[in-house]
Amino acid sequence: MSKDEPKLPAEGKTPKVIRAAMQVAGGLVPFAGGFFSAAAGAWSEQEQERVNNFFQQWVKMLADELREKEKTILEILARLDIHDEKIADRIESKEFQSLLKKTFREWSGAESEDKRTYIRNILANAAASTMASDDVVKLFIDWLRMYSELHFKVIAVVYKRGTSGITRGGMWNDLGKQSVAENSADADLFKLLIRDLSTGGVIRQHREVDYYGNFVPKTPDRRPKGSGPKPITSAFDDEESYELTELGKQFVHYAMTDLPLKIGFTPENETGKTETKKASAAG
Repeated sequence: MSKDEPKLPAEGKTPKVIRAAMQVAGGLVPFAGGFFSAAAGAWSEQEQERVNNFFQQWVKMLADELREKEKTILEILARLDIHDEKIADRIESKEFQSLLKKTFREWSGAESEDKRTYIRNILANAAASTMASDDVVKLFIDWLRMYSELHFKVIAVVYKRGTSGITRGGMWNDLGKQSVAENSADADLFKLLIRDLSTGGVIRQHREVDYYGNFVPKTPDRRPKGSGPKPITSAFDDEESYELTELGKQFVHYAMTDLPLKIGFTPENETGKTETKKASAAG
């Protein structure tokens, strides 16, 4: 256990402390009170080692989560020019504080380093840019909670193809996936993923637009009589192209664009204090 983590009571006292805490919680939480009281009465002194191990792991998990969030906040600040009055005012505003609270309230630790990076980038860009409204930024934060790593890989693949768009078959190939049967679990998962991103407003089927940005109606695809039923569309179709919506493009800008460092910092030196210095990349 690190020096930053709170120490548990001595082994002989732990079960009594935990039982007392659970009895108090039982009085404060009516719905769970019956369970807490029953568990407190059921624990014996002989179970103290198991209780200790459980709470040591629990405290460690909370300490790791706090360190991860602290690291993220430091990385955000290192990317912002706090001498810029607009940025300084933005950071101190109620609106930005609301974004921070929403993020850290709903984020109990990122599933991966990539997702933590997306969170950092969104908050840093939200502080430095007004390209997207706060309502849109909140939606991006929700997307981080809703979507998996594979969703974000598909978004990146579609973005790389630009305005030309990309088919589902092209996405699958660009993801480096092997061919699978149409009735496989992988095919079902991929169709679900495309449906998630389509209904979520992240991607859409490519459509032509006029000079004013209005969508041009598609020409109906009429099949000649007697040609039989319309073929079933493959999960890896190579006919219809997909592109990012405007929301999707803004998400890529906010979540997948890393601001250059304004400050270089080492989280902790030998004395346990944070060190900062001007980053050479800042110019």
